[in-house]
Amino acid sequence: MTRNPNMREAILSAAELLFSTHGFNAVSIRDIALEAGANPGSITYHFKSKDGLLLEIYKRHCGPMNKRRIELLVAARRVRDVQNRLEAIVRAYVQPAFSSSSDLAGGGARFTRLRAVMSAEGNAVVGRIIAEIFDDTTNAFIEAIEESLPHLPRTTIVWRSQFLLGALYYTLVNPERVTRLSRGEADGADMAEAIEQLVAATVAALQASAVDHIDSRAKPAQPSAAKGTAAKRKENPAD
Repeated sequence: MTRNPNMREAILSAAELLFSTHGFNAVSIRDIALEAGANPGSITYHFKSKDGLLLEIYKRHCGPMNKRRIELLVAARRVRDVQNRLEAIVRAYVQPAFSSSSDLAGGGARFTRLRAVMSAEGNAVVGRIIAEIFDDTTNAFIEAIEESLPHLPRTTIVWRSQFLLGALYYTLVNPERVTRLSRGEADGADMAEAIEQLVAATVAALQASAVDHIDSRAKPAQPSAAKGTAAKRKENPAD
């Protein structure tokens, strides 16, 4: 593979491609160097380590995206009508993620696929990077939603925000499924339509009643052996 004069960018692009395809754990420094037409020493020179390389990929996409989200959130919180404000808050979160792949603010489908793969791996390094990059911005949105829906517990808002993130990932990564299942009546690649559908669905989900708390530690009572035997005899009197 020929060497790229802009080696730093070539390494970032190669790593993003490999991480989004194979995950973080399965990709080595040598794999990235081969894909980029670089030597492994160039990667450690520019990024220190594979961890540093992944952090830089997140920063270059998510820095601009989070900045735009906060700008839109500030404007959304000024909306006086509560319903319109909630819609504006959700749209402020969703819209920047649909930037095209040529725009670093969002990164398009490939970076969204990388994020989904990274989240699924459960790697501790990845977890720290995700927390560092997203937690402040996400907390700002949760607090804004709390102000618009003060009757909902924060835990409920957190759950429903998590569902929004999953829907956002899948919408960006697999738009052709919408086209196929709608028998061509909807275009999954129509970003404007996708944004409006996601906003409408999320607002409706956020406005649903809170779920009564369920104690997951409580276990259903198990019938005793004697009761089970008696029941069996009743059902099978010939036994």
